[in-house]
Amino acid sequence: MESDNRGVKNRLKSILTIIKHGMFWHGVRNNVARLGLDVMPYHWSKATIHSVDAPTIKANDLDLKFSVFGESEINFIKSTIKGIENKNLLAYLKNGETCIGLKQHTDIVAFLFIRRQSFYFRNHYFNLGDNDSYLHSMYVFEKYRGRNIASYLRYQGFTLLEKEGITNFYSISEYFNKSAIKYQRKSNSQPIKLYLSVIVFKKKTLNYTLKSFKFATSYS
Repeated sequence: MESDNRGVKNRLKSILTIIKHGMFWHGVRNNVARLGLDVMPYHWSKATIHSVDAPTIKANDLDLKFSVFGESEINFIKSTIKGIENKNLLAYLKNGETCIGLKQHTDIVAFLFIRRQSFYFRNHYFNLGDNDSYLHSMYVFEKYRGRNIASYLRYQGFTLLEKEGITNFYSISEYFNKSAIKYQRKSNSQPIKLYLSVIVFKKKTLNYTLKSFKFATSYS
């Protein structure tokens, strides 16, 4: 009986955490997707180096080093993080994508992938030009969260790409994932399209454009 009560308390705690972080509808979408109807509204967003202010890390005890990660770091990440089994991070690397990250001495703090080639997302084609990049799969290890590290690493990526002549930085964020939306806003990444993707029993994919936004080069 005590273990049952503990299980109920843990489930309630998990639900409250989801609601607190604005993830309720994100959780609903994931559960419905398991039944065969995968409905995902998402933003296609854009930032430029001119629309972003350099962020600061909220900690004086860190001595972070920026670097480009290789296979050894990716293998460590794959063996450490639970829940990313469906992401073939090594394939990203072998397909020409760049993985950038931060380390605290030898400890991996965060990582982010950068893609330069055009790609499909849920059967929707995104064309990237010579000045474009797509940033995805940002991850900050749990003990380093809450210190503005994601925004800091993203900005380092912007700076690296600008040196290579890349001036447009695109990203995708699920509409119901409020944490992802908040992160995009902190990085001054603005939505330019709102898409709706529907996958029916993993067989048929439908894509719709719900809304287009005007991009501003800077925030007022």
